[in-house]
Amino acid sequence: MADTAFQPATPDFERRVRESFGLQAAMATLGATLAEVTPGRAVIELPFDARLTQQHGFLHAGMIATALDSACGYAAFSLMPADAGILTIEYKINLLAPGRGQRFRMEGLVAKPGRTITVVEGRAFAIDEGREKLIATMTATEMTITGRDGVRN
Repeated sequence: MADTAFQPATPDFERRVRESFGLQAAMATLGATLAEVTPGRAVIELPFDARLTQQHGFLHAGMIATALDSACGYAAFSLMPADAGILTIEYKINLLAPGRGQRFRMEGLVAKPGRTITVVEGRAFAIDEGREKLIATMTATEMTITGRDGVRN
């Protein structure tokens, strides 16, 4: 994955990320929690929930993509200035294995930060009986948004 020696633009980056995450009804619906935040890195965890599965009983790919997109976005957001918001402008996901597990971990790690555009790498893991399996990868492009009503945190 990417270099992790990033400096946040604000000293209270973790508080900002956690407050923003708390505003996401989608993450609450999934039962997701923000497990870790460091400069340029975010980890989201979620338990298995049968209501989020597809017809074969696996965690639906859309749920995996949703949580992984948020992990990538918050990894980028952790480096942004206090007056900035974040929006994903593109992502590509590779689904490598079925979403089968007792819980899931989505990790976003900044590959290349920028003033306006940040590229983030993501990985999703299924955890079952203590064993982890890589089930998806993502490359996401995040845009720093400033001066726009409604896009701040």
